[in-house]
Amino acid sequence: MSASISLIDSHAHIYYRDYAVDFDAMLQRAADAGVDAMLVVGTDIESSRESVELAEKHPQLYAAVGIHPHDAGRVTDACYDVIRNLALSSAKVVAIGEIGLDFYRDRSPRDAQERVFRTFLRMANDLDKPVIIHDRDAHRQVLDCLIAEGTQRGVLHCFSGDAAMAAEALTMGLYISIPGTVTYPSNEALRDVVRAVSIDRMLVETDCPYLAPVPYRGKRNEPAYVRLAAERVAEVKGLSLGDVARITTKNVRDLFGIRFWDQSTKIAYKIRNSLYLNITNRCSNRCSFCAKFDNFTVKGHNLLLDGEPTFDEIMAAVGQPEGVDEVVFCGYGEPLIRLDLVKQVAAELKGRGYPIRINTDGQANLVHGRSILSELAGLVDSISVSLNAPDADTYGQICNTPYGAAGFDAVCTFIRDARQFIPQVVASAVTVPGIDIEACRRLAESLGAEFRVREFAEVG
Repeated sequence: MSASISLIDSHAHIYYRDYAVDFDAMLQRAADAGVDAMLVVGTDIESSRESVELAEKHPQLYAAVGIHPHDAGRVTDACYDVIRNLALSSAKVVAIGEIGLDFYRDRSPRDAQERVFRTFLRMANDLDKPVIIHDRDAHRQVLDCLIAEGTQRGVLHCFSGDAAMAAEALTMGLYISIPGTVTYPSNEALRDVVRAVSIDRMLVETDCPYLAPVPYRGKRNEPAYVRLAAERVAEVKGLSLGDVARITTKNVRDLFGIRFWDQSTKIAYKIRNSLYLNITNRCSNRCSFCAKFDNFTVKGHNLLLDGEPTFDEIMAAVGQPEGVDEVVFCGYGEPLIRLDLVKQVAAELKGRGYPIRINTDGQANLVHGRSILSELAGLVDSISVSLNAPDADTYGQICNTPYGAAGFDAVCTFIRDARQFIPQVVASAVTVPGIDIEACRRLAESLGAEFRVREFAEVG
């Protein structure tokens, strides 16, 4: 069952006696479910020590060390020294946590909780480690502490805030982690957060032995069950389980530096039931909103090419894919810059029965100095053209086209003429702040194209 996915349980407490009887069997069940690694999170000095010991003993385990807000009232200077020393004791200690505020149970005075929390935030900054944050009924206070201490690397574990809080946390550079409670029928609020937040900033976790997902609710939780949380996230986001596993695993790598899987450049990569082909990183335009200026990752795939692939390299990367509804020329570049290669690959894959789609900026006629659309006839079933603006001035400002006013005119002509050669023509616009999406829609429809809105914060 695990061959096709690689999940990480980003928050587990498997040092508890709950697991003493079947510890090895529990680890095997996790492996069978596709859980390739677990982050074991300490909540006090003793459990932090146990987390480090487990991580040193088992290659798939990593550790975080910290003191839970429930125990804040008993923290002394000596306690800080112990946690600092543990954090420095092993390369497998990847975070400071679990730390934070709990104003629900109030087992420690609130002023003590905040004092301890902020001290640990400063420690994490000093040690250059991310933090794992406990937040219960203290949303505003947690964010205020993070802002005050300048914390930009961490995760709000077992996220319980709303979409507005998640958005603020993401703006600060934080991640949010989704536990098995996302499977609870009554927890529509958490599913609303999942819908609203880019999965590029999500982790998945069990928080075991607590919060077992459906159908194990009320029983002991364990790392294997993180798969159930990931499945529910996939359902809510309209992605495959493989997509969620790949993306959240990549997110764990980015946050905690846990690197044990292949993240080599992808030429052919799958999202949902579409196979995408990344054949160049060159572009006709330099769009101000393009995510590749931050990094070359889309839905967990690294698309930074070492060199432009040949036909043989592309076909080797494609292989014999199963469960593919279409092949899409997209990637992090303008595919029609390599027009001859597109035609060669499209002809081969069309002959195998795959529908072909091209995502393009619509500048190909200017790039090649001729109308190229007739050359795509019979090879391409659908073409999606980035319109992005309702007029030439706006287009020039956000797309930074090297062709000046001719760039926008060329896109409009490309969209209009494409209908003669390609069965489905779609014009799209990204919801860049300030863009009149309805004006873009009217223009697309006047050119005879379908219209699609692409969310500014969601890539892929």
